[in-house]
Amino acid sequence: MKNILVISTSLRAKSNSDALADEFVRGAVEAGNPVEKIELRGKKIAFCTGCLSCQKTQNCVINDDAREIAEKMMNADVIVFATPVYYYGMRGQMKTLLDRANPLYTTDYKFREIYLIATAAEDEESTPSGTVTGLQGWIDCYEKAKLSGVIFAGGVNGAGEINGHKALEEAYKAGSNV
Repeated sequence: MKNILVISTSLRAKSNSDALADEFVRGAVEAGNPVEKIELRGKKIAFCTGCLSCQKTQNCVINDDAREIAEKMMNADVIVFATPVYYYGMRGQMKTLLDRANPLYTTDYKFREIYLIATAAEDEESTPSGTVTGLQGWIDCYEKAKLSGVIFAGGVNGAGEINGHKALEEAYKAGSNV
């Protein structure tokens, strides 16, 4: 059993990336893993100020929802980020959360496996590459962690357009095999 944390970064209710995340969750739960899903919609997460106090204290000086999320990230074995791809990059809220997870850098974090679940209106194979590169840059700072998988659903824009997309099955299988 692995402790899995799924972070949905879309601010749109019933988003396509959230639907993919739910399939990953379904597969992981059916495989017997404890899973917590956090949605950034409705959370207060301020920008990192770059003060680097967290490198000494392992806590951010900003008291908002990012502190609790970072603690959950630290204690998860697996972290799954679900994001829509905007302008060929990750959602801004996801990047802000990654920046605010800086207190984890000097801790004995548990996560080893990181997954990316992404959706976009564009359907080219290269569409999520900027998002993958951005997330990989964060992962590279955590030497015990690795990018374990990327699931991409292209050609979906409006809420619900993902219904019937083959990536839903891929997400379920990835969750089942964590």
